[in-house]
This record gives sequence, C-alpha cells and structure tokens, in this order.
Amino acid sequence: MSRKSQLWLVLVASSISVGSAAAFTESFLGKSIDSMLPDATKVTSFSRPGTITILSTNKKVIQKLGPTTREKVEQGSIPLLVRQAFIAAEDRRFLDHNGVDLWGIARAVVSNIRQGAVMEGGSTITQQLARMVFLSQDRTLTRKFKEAALAFKLERQLSKEKILEQYLNYVYLGSGAYGIADAAWVYFTKTPKELSLDEAALIAGLPPAPSIYSPLVNPQFALKRRSAVLTKMHREGFISAEELSSGINSPLNLKPATPKFFNSAAPFFTSLVAKQLPRLLKPEQLEIGGLTVRTSLNLNWQKKAQQVIRAHSPGDTEGAIVSIDPKTGLIRVLVGGKNFEENQFNRATQALRSPGSTFKLFPYSAALNQGTQPEDIFVDNPRCWDGYCPKNFGDKYMGKVSLSDAFTNSLNTVAVQLVEKVGFQEVISTANKLGIGNSRQLGKYYPLAIGAYEQTVLEMTAAYAGVANRGIYMKPTPFEEVLGPNNVILWSKKVDGEKGQLALGKDVADTMNWMLQKVVKSGTGKAASIKGWSIAGKTGTSEGGRDLWFIGSIPQLTTGVWFGYDNNTETKSGSGEAAWAWKQFMLQIKEDFESLKFPERPSTKTRHDITIEKPLQP
Repeated sequence: MSRKSQLWLVLVASSISVGSAAAFTESFLGKSIDSMLPDATKVTSFSRPGTITILSTNKKVIQKLGPTTREKVEQGSIPLLVRQAFIAAEDRRFLDHNGVDLWGIARAVVSNIRQGAVMEGGSTITQQLARMVFLSQDRTLTRKFKEAALAFKLERQLSKEKILEQYLNYVYLGSGAYGIADAAWVYFTKTPKELSLDEAALIAGLPPAPSIYSPLVNPQFALKRRSAVLTKMHREGFISAEELSSGINSPLNLKPATPKFFNSAAPFFTSLVAKQLPRLLKPEQLEIGGLTVRTSLNLNWQKKAQQVIRAHSPGDTEGAIVSIDPKTGLIRVLVGGKNFEENQFNRATQALRSPGSTFKLFPYSAALNQGTQPEDIFVDNPRCWDGYCPKNFGDKYMGKVSLSDAFTNSLNTVAVQLVEKVGFQEVISTANKLGIGNSRQLGKYYPLAIGAYEQTVLEMTAAYAGVANRGIYMKPTPFEEVLGPNNVILWSKKVDGEKGQLALGKDVADTMNWMLQKVVKSGTGKAASIKGWSIAGKTGTSEGGRDLWFIGSIPQLTTGVWFGYDNNTETKSGSGEAAWAWKQFMLQIKEDFESLKFPERPSTKTRHDITIEKPLQP
C-alpha cells in the first residue's frame, strides 16, 4: 500500500472516530439533559393553575372555572387557513427548525436594533408552548436556556402537527379566550372552521400582546396588526395579492360572545360546589389546577325545576327547589331563585325561613318513637302553654281527633301537645339526628313545634329524605368524585364521603311515611297527588303566609319547594301553591322513575289514650 493511500486511510479512520465520538458525546449529553427535563408528552394533559371543570351526572359540562381552555380543537381538525396565519405571524420557519430558530433570533435582533426598541421576538411556536406548559413568564437568561432545551425535547418527542395543535389550544388570545376555538367564539361567535381569512389573521396577530391587540379593547390596533399578519401570509405565499388586498380592506365584523362554559348552566348549584370544594381538598390541590368535579346534578331536571319556579311562583314571590336522592344524600336539583343574573342570593342554601308545619315532622316522629300510635286520640281545641296560644288555620278545631288525622289536617294544637308529651329534648334530639338544629341551636319553647326556628330549604329537604330512606339520614352533598390531573382520584364519595346515620328506627320511619302519604291523599297536600304514585309529603305555612312550603317524596327522590318574599312580606297565598308546583316538577321527570310504593306501615295494637284536656290559659 502506498504512503498516500495509508494517509487517506488514517484520515478516514480518524474522521470516523471523531465523528463517532462527537455523535456519542452529543447523544450522551442529549440524554443527560433530557433526563433532567419534564416529559414533553405532558403537554397533551396540560392545565393552568386554578382551573376546574364541573360536570353533571351525565358528564355534561356545567361550568369551567379559572384560566382554562373552554373548548379545544380536536386532533387533526385545525383548518389550513388558521395554521398558515399563525405560522406566518409567529414562526415562519416552524416546519424547518428543530425547536429553536437561530436565523429567526438573528433577524429579530437586527430588526429591533434598527427600530431602537423590542418590536420583534425570536421565540418559536415550540418555545412558546414549552414556556406556557412548563415554565414561568420571567424574563431571565436561565428561563431562556430552559425554554430552548425543552423546545428541542418537544421537537424530538412530538410531531410538528401535535406541537402546533397544542399551541393553538393553549395560547392566550385576549378577552378571556384561551386557544383558537375560544377566540373564534369570543370575537366572532364562530368555530375555527368558519373563520374567514381576515378573521383568522386578526386572531393570529394577538399572541404578542393580547390585551393591547384585542379588537374588543383597541379596534384600530387590532386592524393594524391584522394587516401586518396578512402581509406576512402573502410574503410566505399563503395568499394571493388579491386576497391580501381584500383582507386588509375588510371591516371588523365582530360578533362578540361570552366564552363557552364561562357562565354556569346551574349557577345556584355551582355556587354551592365552589363553597364546599375547599372542605374536600387541600389548598395545594386546589391551586394546582386541572381538577374535574363530578357532581350529583341532573342538569335536565335542574332546567325543568328552574322553569317551574318561574312559572308557578304565586305573584312575584321568589322561590327555591331542592331534590335529594334519599339513599345517598346526593343533591340532584338545587335552584335558589328565579334569576341568578339579577340576584345571586341562594334561597336554597342561604335563606333562613320559618319551616311552618313542615317542622311537625320532628315532634310527630319523636312521639312515634316513644310509643304513641297514629290511632291515639288527642283533643284539638284552643289552648295555651306558658302564655303561648297557637291557633289552627282558619281558627277551626276538630275536638277529639286521632294522631294521624291531626297530622293530615296539620293541627297546630296537637303538635304542641306532642312537645309537651315527649319533652323538648326528645323533639330537639330527633331533629338533630335528621340534620336540623346542629349549626343553629333549637330552643326549648313551645312555638318550636310549628316551625318557629328558621331553617334552609336544603336542610329541611335532607331531613325529609332521611325519613323516606327508612330513618337513615344522609348528609346532603353535591359531590360524587373529584379528579386531579391525569384523572387521579383525589376524593370519592364512596370512599371518603360521610356515612349514613340512624335517625329513626325503620318502624317509626315507615309509620311516618304512611302518615305523610295520608297528607297527600286526603289532607293539606292534595294538590301534590299524582295518580298511580305513592307520595309522602307535608305542607307548611308560616305566620301570615310569609313562607309557603311543600316537601314531598317518592321512594327514590325527595323534593322541597319554597315560595316567599326576601323581605318577609306576607304572600297572601297558601302552601297549596308549593304543593302544586311540586307536582308540576314531578310530572316532568316521573318518566325517569319506576312507580314504587313505600314499605307498609308495621302492624301494631290499636290504642286509644286520650290526652287530658287542660283549661284555657289567659
């Protein structure tokens, strides 16, 4: 072999060795750096801090809270026009670089020096995505290095299509719009596919300064920025000269809309969810974002309940409806007023109202628990207890009457006699076990018997649900499950929720339900009766008709209805209005249930103990 050939062989071998070493070093360093960086595929499940999605029972979105993308573009469905607009505006070499565009950086530096100000940035779309998902917005050299390293990793792990798709779903575009789908809706009430050239260019011009370029804030700035984007699109060959001219001369045909899911589809309910969620999670879990709250709300029933309140409230009274699953305590419906936009006061959870005769559930249950029977005879006549002289509705009295008939006709004097018979503590204890009087103490006064102590519609409905559940009280809750990022279960009612509490024995509860059914069949609750359905319920009217109540159950659902004025003015109406509204609601949803019967009342030996009549006191 000649000396020249040997020299070439050495050079080739050396080149191969050096090249291999360089490749090995680059690979080693790349892998070492990669191991210190987060997994780039996490961009597909990215959520900003503080974001919460609230779902109904059928997984329909009720509301999205926080700085979240409310609607995403599905994979592979980004319109070509939108792609071209953003590439021209933000990163014209997007399809050619590997995450960082050195030519773009140099061009931006030269441009900024010429103009004497920072007018152009050098960050690629990939770098912007890395910054949005993994980094802060700090303008530091360290952050820039991390951003570049992450951009390289994103390009190695994801396709260009995936990177652009995720960027367009997350980029902030002003006026509360996160992502192209939100922006198309907020500015033009359109989907991305429906955007015209000038509309796509306007939105593509927003990322550098969304608050300044927003057409809803600065229309002239937005038009100027749109023209710049259209010019870049023509320069890149995406549009013709005719399209450029037409786009620049197009007017701002804005059609603004509220971001989807920004407003709640059930605002009274979601206000309760927002209030109670911090009780389930730690502060850091709430802050991390990406939470999904699976609630108990039946959105279809909720809408029907809202309509019933608006259509059937007597006069111009306000109203509330709450429905609870007796077996679980899950809140299926919660309407706290006629119009949340006009008045956010939640009359289902915040308003303390006199429950009237619906409170009689507790002295009657306490009496049954101590052995009193529905057939036992009491005397209904005008009487006083320590100066308290209750009157029946219409000032009518029935004389000797059975306990069940007294309940059916809602006789006030008999309810007070029961408090005297069993004692205040027994009645209060019964109410406490059914969720009443625990946060606001009940006093040992005779007016207690007929609802002198104010309660909320939610609390009273939950108490009746406990009776419908054969004496097992379930604390009401709007939560079924709370999921964190990547669908990790943070809280589950089945595992973490409160268990049921025995409030009444089955026999007592079954007897109480039997008496409640008589109220609907032949008593004050007849307006709620539905042919072929077993309904157990009770009316309630506070003094002067200021509060109108009906709380009724079928075995699978308990619903409470209330009407009244916020200022406690007399309604000049009766509780039959609430019973009628209850019926109108149930008629609309009864197809979702099987017509079941309550358990039979347990057989007992008939007794006829007559309460000794006391003389009328002054």
